[in-house]
This record gives sequence, C-alpha cells and structure tokens, in this order.
Amino acid sequence: MNELTDIQIKAWIKNGERFEQRGDGGGLFLSYRENFATPIWRFRYRFAGARRVMSLGSYADLSLAEARRQAKELRARVALGYDVAGEKQERKAEALEKIEAAKNAYTVGQLADEYFTKNILGRWKHPNIVRSRIEKDIKPNIGKIPVDAVKPMDISRMLQTIVERGAPTIANDVLRWTKRMFDFAIKRHIIQFNPASAFDLSDAGGKEEARERALSRDELVTLFAAMRKTKGFSSLNEYAFKLLLMLCVRKSELITARVEQFDLDNATWRLTTSDTKTKAEIIIPLPKQAVELLRDIIRLSDGEYLFPARQYQDRRLPYIHENTLNVALSKVKANMPEVEPFTIHDFRRTARTHLAALGIECHIAERCLNHKIKGVEGIYNRHDYFDERKAALQKLANFIEACETGKTWNVTPIRKAAI
Repeated sequence: MNELTDIQIKAWIKNGERFEQRGDGGGLFLSYRENFATPIWRFRYRFAGARRVMSLGSYADLSLAEARRQAKELRARVALGYDVAGEKQERKAEALEKIEAAKNAYTVGQLADEYFTKNILGRWKHPNIVRSRIEKDIKPNIGKIPVDAVKPMDISRMLQTIVERGAPTIANDVLRWTKRMFDFAIKRHIIQFNPASAFDLSDAGGKEEARERALSRDELVTLFAAMRKTKGFSSLNEYAFKLLLMLCVRKSELITARVEQFDLDNATWRLTTSDTKTKAEIIIPLPKQAVELLRDIIRLSDGEYLFPARQYQDRRLPYIHENTLNVALSKVKANMPEVEPFTIHDFRRTARTHLAALGIECHIAERCLNHKIKGVEGIYNRHDYFDERKAALQKLANFIEACETGKTWNVTPIRKAAI
C-alpha cells in the first residue's frame, strides 16, 4: 500500500520538516536532509547480496506519480539481474568522458589555423586570400567539428551554403583549400581519410568559365563620373583604379608594390620574379600620367609600400588588404546601376581590349600584360619590346585620360601598311 501523498510532501516542505527517509514502498523513498533545497527521491534495492541506493531526482522535477513509475521499471530490471545503480554511474561516466573529449578535441578550426601558419603564412605572397576563406566560409560551417568526426555530408552542406548565397567561385576555392587541409591532417596522422576527397567542382560551384567582361569607352566615362560622386571614395582608391587601367598590371602586383621598385625620373617600374604571378621579370615603362599619379601616391603613402595598410588586419600585412579595392568598387558601382556588372579583375581585360582598339599589335599588347609570346616565335624571340610597350601604354593612358575628362576620342589607329 502506498504510504506517501502529495499533500503530505507539500506540508513537510512548507513546514521545513527535515528527515532522512520516508518510504513509499517497493524500495522508493523520499529524503529531505538539512542541506537539501528540495526533497530527493531515492530507490533502494539489493544486488548480489549488497545493498544499493540510487537517486532519481528532486521532488521539484519528479512528481510522486512519475517517481513511482520509474521505481517500478527499475524493480523490473533488478529482477532481471541488472545493477541499475551501476548502469547509471556508467552512463554518467561516459557522458563526462564525452564532454571532456569534446573540450579537448582537435577541431577543424584549429586544423585550419595550423595549416595556415605552417603552409601558407610566409610562403604565399597573398596569405590573406586563404585566411579570408578560412574565417568567412570554413570555420563558420565546420570549424567547431572535431577533425576526426567530419563526414562528407558536412562538406556537402558547407559547399551548398556557399553556392546558395550566390558565390560559386568561392565554393570552388573553399573545396580546394578544404581538401588540402585534410590532406595535411592525414600527413600528421590525425585522420586516415579525407572527407572532402570525393568532391569535385561539379559538387561546388561548377566549372569556371573564363570571364569576357571588358568596359567600353562609354562605360569608362560613366565609371569615372561615378568615382567623382561616390562618398567616401578616397583619392588613393581613385589612383589605384587609374593605374590598373593604364598599366595592365594585376591587382596583386599593384597593392603589394614597394616604393623602391619605381624610378620616376626614368619613368619605369621594375617587377622581379617574386613580384609577378608568372614569375617573369619585367620593366614597365610608365606613361606621364602614371608618373604624376605615382608621385602623389608616394607622397601620401610616406612608407615602404605604395599602398600601406590603412587599419588593423588579422595576420597583419604591411600593404592594403586584397579586398580593399573590391569594397571601394562596390560603392562606386552603386552609382552606376545601368552598367552591366564588372569586377576589378575586368580592368586588366578592359586595358587589353582597348590596346587592340588603339591599333597596338597583338604581341606588343600581350607583352604589356607581361604575357609570354606563344608558339615558336615565343621560343626564339627574346626581345622585350620596351620602346614599343612604352608607346602603347602612353596611347592607352591618353585614352583613359580622355575618358576621365569626357573629351571626345576619335583618333583612328594607324597600322603599318603590309609590305
């Protein structure tokens, strides 16, 4: 017969009546010691001749009816030969072990940081490109997962998240770096299999098609007009845009340029093998407009780099972040909504397109971009075409200046007559 009632228990609590135990029958009893905030349910039984006791929970969390139900289930398991108190202790120990293991787990975020420090930092000219992918895409998606617990479905979910936000090219980059990171983990004997190995570009952003976008003369006129009316668009950003259009160089080559590379008196910029993507040294002849811009930039920069870092950056570099000009361009494009979308990288294609429109011969234009001359001619022809490139870039700079000032450009390019 049941001995306890809710009325009794509530009265004991109200009156502060303390006791060691008051039974309900079948091994279930209530304990309300001096140091207990609320009464505690306990279950007593014998196992292998030994007396065993286990706590079920407080009266505040476990009603009388629920305590009786649990006690009944426990009696049934004891009758079948189970040590229910021992099972509970084992479950608790396992849970604590898992919690401790989770605290000490080597996560993907930690792997990414170690990979970046050992394989990227100090080896890559633009390490912040990789750092950006780690911080913005890899860590938010899988950074907290232990390295040995990452499943292919985690990789798939991460890539899909990036693609759905409209960044397929970034998804491809993330896949490449994720594969390399897990290969690094395999080499360090952290894991045996790469969870990203089965994925290819079709699972990320798809095959990347070569861009064809180049700005027309009218679009360049619109660009310069938008630059003038964009609030917060600095003169250094303006100078950088103009130099990219005039000199046909890559963004990375410009933002990492050091002042010592420029000889403004002789109007040249020397790029060494470590400064260029193609590892090909070249001396760039500077048009007079570029020399004027560079004198102003060097005066404003007053340091080792042409475009020194403007604020604190994670993994700080001495020059501006690779996204600085991208952010600046996004502000300018807001003031030219009628123009088809374009990127900073399209400036180089724009320059090449207008060199052709100005009548510059193909091999000269290609050398202006520091491209190697293709085919047999490239093998035997080691001429650098400095004078020809100087004339070509000056023509291009004159054209860019005309677009900026809104002057009419109606010069018909003159090609040499065929002999």
